[in-house]
Amino acid sequence: MMKLNTPLIIAGPCSAESEKQILTTAQALSKHPQINFLRASVWKPRTFPGDFEGVGVAGLEWLRKAKEATGLKTCTEVAHAVHVEQAVKAGIDMVWIGARTTVNPFLVEEIAEAVAAYNVPVMVKNPVNPDLDLWIGAIERFIRRGVEQIGAIHRGFSGYRKLIYRNEPFWEIVFELKRRYPTIPIINDPSHLTGDKALVREMCQKALDLEADGLMIEVHPHPEKALTDQKQQLSFDELSDLLKSLVYRNPKETSPSSDILKIRTQIDEIDSEIIKLLSHRIGLVREIGDIKHKNRMTILQMERWKEVVETRLALGDAVGVERDFLMKILQIIHEEALRVQENTDDTENTD
Repeated sequence: MMKLNTPLIIAGPCSAESEKQILTTAQALSKHPQINFLRASVWKPRTFPGDFEGVGVAGLEWLRKAKEATGLKTCTEVAHAVHVEQAVKAGIDMVWIGARTTVNPFLVEEIAEAVAAYNVPVMVKNPVNPDLDLWIGAIERFIRRGVEQIGAIHRGFSGYRKLIYRNEPFWEIVFELKRRYPTIPIINDPSHLTGDKALVREMCQKALDLEADGLMIEVHPHPEKALTDQKQQLSFDELSDLLKSLVYRNPKETSPSSDILKIRTQIDEIDSEIIKLLSHRIGLVREIGDIKHKNRMTILQMERWKEVVETRLALGDAVGVERDFLMKILQIIHEEALRVQENTDDTENTD
């Protein structure tokens, strides 16, 4: 397995766009001794045809020149075995497979065979969906091919409702992967996870506090002109400020605090889901309220309210939630539904 003594820092643009861009970035990154790898994608899987899908093999040559000029090791994304061969021949030091590739067992098997043949380190991004088994399944394909230098990249998972981050962290999945494969380093990708450069620093520190083994940070000479993911890429100055601000903790010295932090993180995840569900509930209340308003129905329907109280309290009893506590929550939700209806003419106090 890939072993790390200090946090691995990978930085570079989302996409390789020109030789000048790559060389300029490499020169800027080389000023920071804590940065280990220059990253840049030369093949970009995109949702829509016609979007910028990378420069291809030409970008590998730019990365080779950047490595020669600065001494920085290089890494890029691969999506099939031919990519692996081309990357290795160009002197790429490490490859990773993206979230979309991780879910395809045929492609992963093909890539694993090539990675094993060329003995190149590989990192596996989490799948798009929050499915631990998909992530583990992809990792296992490399392990069974005899690949020893394996890492995992936590770039967040797609959710059906977006609030703060571009992708949901679902830290509990990361913790479980770490528990099952304690020797596989997990690299946090704050750029793809947050989708917003303003949130990258906070995510970097949180990931390190939760014992992430490294960070993959997107940086661009001119983020506002980037051909892909403009909003999440840092400028060189922003990267410098971020690196200066990071606090590296020794997990052996702070294990009780680390355990508490992990539990608090799971609580944060639950609270986030509660808020999303409350927002969704209010939206449904408005829909029903609109129907009632058009049909001249009353705002308060006591029989329905009694039904809600009885069924929810019974459910609370079944899962061990104290009745008085649950009743307070139900009353607050009930009052908010009435307020929404009164202010918008969308009348409903329950679902």
